[in-house]
Amino acid sequence: MAALSGNLLFTAFLLYLVATLFFGGAIKDKRKSVSDKMNNWSKIGIALTIIGFLAQLGYFVTRWIVSGHAPVSNLFEFTTFFGMMLVGAFIAIFFIYRVNALGLVTLPIAILIIAYAAMFPRDITPLVPSLQSYWLHVHVTTAAAGQAILAVSFAAGLLYLIKSIDQTKKSKKTFWLEAVVFSLVIALGFIIVSTVFAIDGYKAEFNYVDKNGEEAVADYTLPALVGQHDAVLKTKGAMEPLVELPAIFNAKKVNTVLWSLGVGTVLYLLLRLIFRKRIAAVFQPLVRNLNLDLVDEIGYRSVLIGFPVFTLGALIFAMIWAQIAWTRFWGWDPKEVWALITWLFYAAFLHLRLSKGWHGEKSAWLAVIGFAIIMFNLIFVNMVIAGLHSYA
Repeated sequence: MAALSGNLLFTAFLLYLVATLFFGGAIKDKRKSVSDKMNNWSKIGIALTIIGFLAQLGYFVTRWIVSGHAPVSNLFEFTTFFGMMLVGAFIAIFFIYRVNALGLVTLPIAILIIAYAAMFPRDITPLVPSLQSYWLHVHVTTAAAGQAILAVSFAAGLLYLIKSIDQTKKSKKTFWLEAVVFSLVIALGFIIVSTVFAIDGYKAEFNYVDKNGEEAVADYTLPALVGQHDAVLKTKGAMEPLVELPAIFNAKKVNTVLWSLGVGTVLYLLLRLIFRKRIAAVFQPLVRNLNLDLVDEIGYRSVLIGFPVFTLGALIFAMIWAQIAWTRFWGWDPKEVWALITWLFYAAFLHLRLSKGWHGEKSAWLAVIGFAIIMFNLIFVNMVIAGLHSYA
């Protein structure tokens, strides 16, 4: 059944990819504007998306049966669940607003998230004692669902900015929008380089002394551009580090960042060379018929729905579980702090929109910043900052 679970996830991934192409076709169909009722392209696109969502739901259920617990206990499981909830939120919102361009942005983001998850160990392991609670199901799934709904506002905000910002001249707006696009290409670069070396089966083992003076082992899945000071390579034929880092740095993670930045930058420059314009400007013709007021409403409604769900899962349920597990509601753990920062940001988002009239472009930029905070919480806080949630 574990093999079936993996096959269902891969099937969902492929269906999302194909569905993205159909949503692109729906936009290019000149018989109807992107804000009209569904055309044949979008009908096929949403049908494939639903089938993919059901396949991923099948992955979730079968993995739950095999493991005996909700499959959200590590980064692979949580991130794939986050991607599934993002697709689910998109499906619900699509049937309300029928904006085809939303699929062209939301589905690739979900694809990147699922592909990112695939870079982590996929083994089914027993729960550590601190996770052996039904609150795992309640807290983590609700928090992920809230973040996924909030992420739809990013897709809407990005569409708004691509449509509204004048790409014919350089400005701060074009710079920051292109920076957002560049960050997405960097994420794609990470996935590409990790996939290539995973297919190749590359692995290198290093022995070194950590910052506490204890012997440690680092398993590299990417060639070592950087390594720990005085690290000893144990794998024959593997690449020696070009630069040694002090023990205060985690060289393996720095190495992954360098590879991602390098490949992502090369990919971005190739795209700029091919199109001879900003990447955001390449997509602008695809959204020329987009109804900005409708997209702005989608972004606002996504936050309006996602915020209370996130509040319930990431704060209220989290504090109840913390009291049960650690006998305190709050402890300033890094994950708790960044959950609070995320909550405060989206609370400010709603305040500025409702009280200060921050609609349109200002609201779109806030949605982009909010998603950046969510991604920082998912990637950097989970992988780099040590805390009580480090088991994730």
